[in-house]
Amino acid sequence: MPLFTKNQFIKTLLLPALGALSVLGFAPFYFYPVSIVSLVGLIYVWRSCETAKQAAYVGFMYGLGLFGVGFYWIYISLHTYGSMPAIMAGICTFLLAAFMSLFPAATGALSKRISVNQKHLFLIAVPIFWALADWVRSWIFTGFPWLTIGYSQLPQSPLAGYIPLIGVYGVSLITVLVASLMSSLFIKGLPASCKRGALTALLAIIITGGLLKLVEWTTPDNSPVSVSLLQGNIDQAIKWAPEIAEHTLNQYLVMAEQSTSKLIIMPETAMPVLSSNMPPEMITRMKQHAIKNKGDILVGMVERENGEYFNSVLSFGTAETAVYRKSHLVPFGEFIPFKMVFGWIYRDLLNMPLSDLSRGSIHQQPMRVAGEKVAVNICYEDVFGEEIIRQLPAATLLVNVSNDAWYGESYAAEQHMQFSQARALETGRMMLRATNTGATAIIDHKGYVIAHAPHFVQTTLDGTAQGYTGTTPYVGWGNWPFVLFSFITIILLWRRNAMVNK
Repeated sequence: MPLFTKNQFIKTLLLPALGALSVLGFAPFYFYPVSIVSLVGLIYVWRSCETAKQAAYVGFMYGLGLFGVGFYWIYISLHTYGSMPAIMAGICTFLLAAFMSLFPAATGALSKRISVNQKHLFLIAVPIFWALADWVRSWIFTGFPWLTIGYSQLPQSPLAGYIPLIGVYGVSLITVLVASLMSSLFIKGLPASCKRGALTALLAIIITGGLLKLVEWTTPDNSPVSVSLLQGNIDQAIKWAPEIAEHTLNQYLVMAEQSTSKLIIMPETAMPVLSSNMPPEMITRMKQHAIKNKGDILVGMVERENGEYFNSVLSFGTAETAVYRKSHLVPFGEFIPFKMVFGWIYRDLLNMPLSDLSRGSIHQQPMRVAGEKVAVNICYEDVFGEEIIRQLPAATLLVNVSNDAWYGESYAAEQHMQFSQARALETGRMMLRATNTGATAIIDHKGYVIAHAPHFVQTTLDGTAQGYTGTTPYVGWGNWPFVLFSFITIILLWRRNAMVNK
C-alpha cells in the first residue's frame, strides 16, 4: 500500500507553505489568527491520513516550513558572525529545522494511534500532544522552545488571558484546541449537534480568555522608578576586538553619565573586558553617577573566578554591589556539550568568543537596586518561564539584558522580545529589556510593549517602570497543572481506545 495517494501527496507539498504561514502569528507580525488558521489546515489534512506513518510525514513537512522560515536567522549567526562556511551553516540550519520538525511529526503519529478506533478522539489528542511536544522542546538537550505555538497569541489575542494561570504551554494546548474545534466545523458527516457543541466550546474559550485579560493579578508597589535602557549598537563583528575595547567602555560610560534616571541598565556583556580588568576609575565614576541619581547602574560583563568564566550582570551605586550570573547557557553558543566530540567545531569552523562559560547558581535572589527587587535574566533565559519564577514572588520588577546582534537584521530580536512579553504576563511584572542592537523595550505587566527603541542605532530608551507585588497562579504552580492534566488525559484516551479495541 503506498504511503500516500496522489491527492494526499499534493496536499503535503503545500504543508511547508502552511507551516511557514504560521510564522506570521509571531513577532514582529503579531497576526495571531493566522497561526490558528494554519493549524486548522494542518488538522484537516491530518484527519485525511489513514495511518500514523502518513500523519507523521504530514507533521514533518509542516514543521519544515514552520521552523525553516521561523528561525532562518540561525544561518546568519553561524555564517556571518560565526565564520562557518556557507554550505556548512546552511546544512546545520536545515538539520536543526528538521530535528524540530520531528515534534509535529510525533504529534500527528501519536494522535492517530491513540484514536485509531475512535476517530472523534483525534481532535482531543492533537492539542494534548502538540502542547506536550512544545513543553518537551523546552528542556530536551537543555531546551530550545522557539516558536512554541502559545507565543503566537501574545499579547493581543483573547487566549493570552490564560497565560497568568497556566503559562505559555497551557496556552499552546488551548490554541491548538481552538484550531481543532474550528476544524470540526468543516468535517462532512459530523452530526449537527456535535458542531453546535464545538461552536459553543469555542465561544466559551474565547470569551473566558477575554474576561481573564481584565483580571489584575498583581498590585503596584511604591512609586514608579525612572529608567534608562542603554543600546550601544556595537557591531558584533568587532565587539570583542581589543583595539576598540576602550572606545566601547567610554561610550557606555558617557551614555550612563548622560542619564538622570534612578535605574540605568546596560546590555549583556556591554563591557568587553573581564570585570576584574575594568579600569577602577570607570567603576568609581559609575558609582558616583548612580549615587548622584540616588539609584544604581546594572552592567553586563564577564566575570572570572577560580579559572571559570561567567556571563554576569553587576550593580554599582547606592546599594551594595550585587551580582547575577547566567545559569541557563546556550549549547554550542556559551558552552560546548560533549566537548570531546564537538570541540573540533569551535577549533576549526567557528569564531565565537565566550563559547565555554560556566553556569551560575539556579538559586539566585533578586537584586535590591533603585528601590526595587529586580529579577535579572540574561539573553534567552527569558524563554523559560519556569526558571524566571524562581525569583518570584519576591521580585517586583523583571530585567532582561541581551545581545541579539548575532542574528543581523532578521526578526530574531523581535521574536525574542515576545518571550519577554510572555514572562511579564505570566508573572504580572513589568519587564525592562536592554540590548546591544535591539529589541530594547519597556513592557508592561500585561505583556504590551509601551516603549521600543529603534534597532541598530546607538540610543537610550528613557521611561518609567512600576514595581508590582502579588502572585499570579502561574507563579505559584508553574507548568505542573498543564503537565499533569496532559498526561492524565492521554491515559484516559488510551484506555478508552483500548476498551473499544477489545
